[in-house]
Amino acid sequence: MKNRHYLLILIGLLWLPALSMAKIRITDMRVNGLDCPLGTDPDGKTVFSWILTSDKNETFQEAYQVVVSSQGKKLWDSGKVKSDNSIAVAYEGTLTPDTEYTWTVQVWDNHGSTSKKVTSKWQTGIRTGDWKAQWITASGTPVPTYFRKTENLSGNIRKATAYITSHGIYEAFINGKRVGDYELTPGWTTYLKRLQYQAYDVTSLLQKGKNMIAATVSPGWYSGGMNTGDPKNRYKYGKDVSLLMQINIEYADGTKACILTDGEWECCVPAEEETSKTGGITFANIYDGETIDARLMDASWANIQPQSVWSRKAKVMDMPKNHLIATVSEPVKAYQAIPAKEIIVTPKGEKVIDFGQNIVGWERVKLSGKKGDQVRITHAEVLDKDGNFYTTNMRSAKTTSLFILNGEGEERFEPRHTFYGFRYIRVEGLEGDLRLEDFEAVPVCSGFDRIGEFSSSNPVINQLQHNIEWGFWDNFVDVPTDCPQRDERLGWTGDAQVFFRTASFLGRVDNFFNKWLADLRADQRTDGRVPRVIPDSYHGDYRTAATGWADAATIVPWNHYMAFGNISVLEQQYDSMKGWVDYMVSRSKDRGYLWNNGDHYGDWLFYSLSNDPGGRSAVTSSHLVAQCFFAHSTDIVSRTAKLLGKQDEADYYTEVASKVRKAYMDEYVTPNGLISSDTQTAYVLALHFDMLPEHLREQAVERLVRNIERYDNHITTGFLGTSYICHVLTKYGKSDVAYKLLLQETCPSWIYSVRKGATTIWERWNSIQPDGLILEGMNSFNHYSYGAIGDWLYRSAVGIKEAAPGYKKIVVQPHTGGGFNHMNASTMTPYGKVAAGWTAEEDVLKTLEVEIPVNTSAEILVPASGMDNVKNENNLTPSGYENGYAKFTVGSGKYKFMVK
Repeated sequence: MKNRHYLLILIGLLWLPALSMAKIRITDMRVNGLDCPLGTDPDGKTVFSWILTSDKNETFQEAYQVVVSSQGKKLWDSGKVKSDNSIAVAYEGTLTPDTEYTWTVQVWDNHGSTSKKVTSKWQTGIRTGDWKAQWITASGTPVPTYFRKTENLSGNIRKATAYITSHGIYEAFINGKRVGDYELTPGWTTYLKRLQYQAYDVTSLLQKGKNMIAATVSPGWYSGGMNTGDPKNRYKYGKDVSLLMQINIEYADGTKACILTDGEWECCVPAEEETSKTGGITFANIYDGETIDARLMDASWANIQPQSVWSRKAKVMDMPKNHLIATVSEPVKAYQAIPAKEIIVTPKGEKVIDFGQNIVGWERVKLSGKKGDQVRITHAEVLDKDGNFYTTNMRSAKTTSLFILNGEGEERFEPRHTFYGFRYIRVEGLEGDLRLEDFEAVPVCSGFDRIGEFSSSNPVINQLQHNIEWGFWDNFVDVPTDCPQRDERLGWTGDAQVFFRTASFLGRVDNFFNKWLADLRADQRTDGRVPRVIPDSYHGDYRTAATGWADAATIVPWNHYMAFGNISVLEQQYDSMKGWVDYMVSRSKDRGYLWNNGDHYGDWLFYSLSNDPGGRSAVTSSHLVAQCFFAHSTDIVSRTAKLLGKQDEADYYTEVASKVRKAYMDEYVTPNGLISSDTQTAYVLALHFDMLPEHLREQAVERLVRNIERYDNHITTGFLGTSYICHVLTKYGKSDVAYKLLLQETCPSWIYSVRKGATTIWERWNSIQPDGLILEGMNSFNHYSYGAIGDWLYRSAVGIKEAAPGYKKIVVQPHTGGGFNHMNASTMTPYGKVAAGWTAEEDVLKTLEVEIPVNTSAEILVPASGMDNVKNENNLTPSGYENGYAKFTVGSGKYKFMVK
């Protein structure tokens, strides 16, 4: 017994070193920013990343090793590399198409700890020359079309991968089961230059013997008329509805086979063949909605033994495949359904369902009635002043689902070949009372990770944050749209650039914007002009060089690099960035770099009055705005050139930027610092883009503050000034004024829409006027641009900022105020979670808690009346005190500070 006691002590002593040693762990392994991606470009750049965690503070990666294998054979070994790079390790081997790879990573840290080896996988897609399938269609008109083919497979299947794309939106089925869970595929790109295909592992869906391969294709973005009513451009990409599918099969014995779309496939067009049974979709359009006729439904149409008989063969189309590309971003997915909240009978007698949240997606319904009954469901964002259903702001978009019943008990409908922006639906054609349990709303959004959070002691601001989040999700359906409901839904460049920083805090949108920026490159004109919407669905070149919009070509790549830390975005976009700046130079060089021509949107939707004898409308010269963005974009290109090792070009653009600022000063600023457009936006842009010499900046700040006071602490900026105004105020010591703008309750203000019951961000400050009337004309209740205030809440109010690309270095500098008792924010950086939260009494900070991810460092600035007034639980010594902040320099870990 005594010997056993000593043995236990000895074992415990042997374990002590292991227990005391820091443990570093590898998590979140990604290839090209995606988790175990299927179908990556075999010829493109392949990049590995991972996130580290540790049970010890101040932890950094000192070295890594990556090994790549396929079918048990090692293909590439990086060796032990002394480096802290964990977010963009490039694969230096070669890749084969349609091949599965595994990769194993191990890391070493600064505490002498070694991680376990961790393995993940990915699979390459196919090259242009690997496509054996043929494009097939049924009709020359853009209507929903069904395709299917029976295939016999001779052996046991080891692996099968389906590669699918379409002209239109597709859903694929194998033996009656849906392939994957993506929605609205293949997404929207610059189709004639870049058409994505998706890859799916369909091994479990296929079987030895007979199989049914099937697909539904509807017009979608491709041939559905995405043109805001321009008849010249209704079918910019084409009029066809077509399918391309190839399933590569590997049998257990190593032999291979393919299932291909070809002229042997059957097809059916329900709109043209009223007696043939399919999935019942007879009409589908992005703007107008979807019609499903249950009388034409055969639930077995995609099964091995369908009841329906089709007599029509598909037509093979001679179409190119050299523009087909692997999917680089997360496709759209459907999220948890929202149950109906309330049944309303309006003053007009309309039957209306309220879901309590303005969403983007579609309804899922259960209906009963007689055969041939038509149930019409129309979608709306708001009710009018009197409580009636309101669709005027949808303009020409019909936004209607039409369900035709078969009369056989309870029938279920879900229109997935369109999408709507709505909170309310009006139900017509259904007898009797509605039942809440029969209706759900299904939100859809691109499937990127939702990584950011914010909360505070103010419930109204928490609702504002809720509205920002939903406006973000609702408008990121494969492209960053301006609005998701009316006859527009386009990838407006100006909206995307002003909201990018907010979006990148809340979502892992790196791949989402990689895709969109590639389309921007593809649609950019040869002289450098950038279209106002990407993909460019408009006809002609109207406003293809509108500043603040076209500057997305420079601003988004730069902010992308700062948020996610991967320099490849700058490498890929550099020629595009430079092209836009060079165009501005070409339009202004002979005027001393004064760009005072061209047609611009200016500070879009600024505060204005229809009857304005006193001149209180906040009009900022569009050419003044253009000059500011000219300088800013030129600065960005200069910095980018330097990073890419192009010093001569960096020096050139630095000189151009200096000349642009001189032209601005000569044209728009008096010697005493009065800007010719005496507006909030004018001073905000001048200060944010460093347009003014040092000696004129403080007085410009005072002019800005006085302007805000003249408007009784209301914001008057439009799209281009709003995203910067609170940042500028905080930078120059006026956070108290920023909080006054944030908390202003009357129009124009952020809280005004919240008080009016908004659940998303509005397009206009006064989309609903104080008397309850809805503003006529262009008016969206789901428009994220003004939601850019989120960036100030996270990075200035809470105080989390990236001080180096990808948050490799972090600054946490809170700015209390506004009567808030507490405020918290966090985001998942490429290195891991960063978080900060503070408490305050009478706007004086009392506590600050911070979390810094492994492999990064941070400077934490704690507001206090003196360095000695700051205590902490980590025995940290401040490195200094400046401008009312005690400074602490730390590595990874969790920290808590208390202020006397």
